[in-house]
Amino acid sequence: MPASALGQPLVQPYQNWTDVVRSKPYAESQGVYDNVMNVRRWILTRSGHCTERNRHLLFDMRGNFLEFIEDASDSPQTQLILNQTRQGMAQQGRVHAWVEGNNQTLGYPFAIRCHQPYVDLSLAIARYLGKHPEGRLSGNWDGIKVGTPKNQASLHDTLRLVYARRAQQKRISLPEDLLADLAGMLIIESGGVREAHSKANARGILQLTPQVLKDCGVPQNKQLHRIAQVDCALWLFERNHRMLHPVFIARFGHLPEEKREQVYRLLLIQAYHGGPGRVRSLLIDEELSKPATYFAEHHQDFSAGDIAFGMVFHNLGRNRLGFASLYYTADIRIALQLLESQSSSQLFSWQRSQKLKPI
Repeated sequence: MPASALGQPLVQPYQNWTDVVRSKPYAESQGVYDNVMNVRRWILTRSGHCTERNRHLLFDMRGNFLEFIEDASDSPQTQLILNQTRQGMAQQGRVHAWVEGNNQTLGYPFAIRCHQPYVDLSLAIARYLGKHPEGRLSGNWDGIKVGTPKNQASLHDTLRLVYARRAQQKRISLPEDLLADLAGMLIIESGGVREAHSKANARGILQLTPQVLKDCGVPQNKQLHRIAQVDCALWLFERNHRMLHPVFIARFGHLPEEKREQVYRLLLIQAYHGGPGRVRSLLIDEELSKPATYFAEHHQDFSAGDIAFGMVFHNLGRNRLGFASLYYTADIRIALQLLESQSSSQLFSWQRSQKLKPI
């Protein structure tokens, strides 16, 4: 324990980290989006306090970085150091509460490991842009032709071609600016690896489940087909959009147009990750919608990111909502920022050129 905490009365830990979440008012979400983005950016880009990978970062309810610890030789010892640090912070009054973490539950202040062995954003972006051979392709899918064997297309080209074809056929009504979010998802979901396969049995460059692929009409022997994956992901976005947009407008329709669309785009990303039903419950469920109700009434006090994150954050531990939901949305945005910074041209110059249309 830090020397400054010695001799002070012991602060007893909360029993559960969710009790800490429930103890704080919704107003505590001010700044949470930018703060979480900072922490995740350090991790994904191996910068800031994550230039050394064998560290854990501790952060508070608002996502504010508090301190890092050097990892011990094994996980139990690292957890012991984390808990001692948590208790010391509470003793010093740096946090209002602490929770002892273990291999079964989270502790508070929250902690996250710097080392993410499966993350290589530079390589993933190279694949997406076609600068890496694994990201180039040619082929046909359901009337859509992409590239040729001698002049292969990038994943970025594929995304735009599939969208243009389906929009022309009036099979989707999504505005073109949402393609930027789908690009970020492709980078984060699989790193552009065609054969990517998760423990949850999601597969392909957009990590779609066998059931979703079946719903899209993709035969079993074509589930890794990259053009089919993009087509199915657009169909999934369209389905989620139709399910969520009416209830979203009912709750947040009074927000300024740009802010409203920013919130909605972040919630669509959440829906892709955790399912539209879960996001819909944040808007209409009697208990789960309480944060949304507050943010809708006090939207002028929060950024669009704070509103979207706050709706999830204050429901953590309910309805299978966890930190992965927040991290996923932040990671998509970080990937997109890096993609645009590393591209020689403005890939998404058409952003904001279209508006979300009523369903």
